[in-house]
Amino acid sequence: QVQLVESGGGLVQPGGSLRLSCAASGISIGVYDMGWHRQAPGKERELVARVTSGGTTNFADSVKGRFTISRDNAKNTVYLQMNSLTPEDTAVYYCNARNRWFAAQDYWGQGTQVTVSS
Repeated sequence: QVQLVESGGGLVQPGGSLRLSCAASGISIGVYDMGWHRQAPGKERELVARVTSGGTTNFADSVKGRFTISRDNAKNTVYLQMNSLTPEDTAVYYCNARNRWFAAQDYWGQGTQVTVSS
């Protein structure tokens, strides 16, 4: 059984930082493209950042220069470092593991809430 478990969310003041973690079990993330998505109330889920199995990263324009994504294949974990947070970053953040060669191998975590507020 595949599980992606996010952690590290919470309440932070504007300008603050958070580090999200996504621990995977049931798969070896080394062959997966790993992504962080978010969904704010009343909005569609959007891609925030992705790191491919080869290590290439890409980011939504809204987070470029503020967020970084990294992966530790040995720990089967992916991270999202979020700096200079704004209220617009408030959302539920979801971890995703996607095998680009097998469409059925597309897994999601349950999400972690990030709230940016003073």
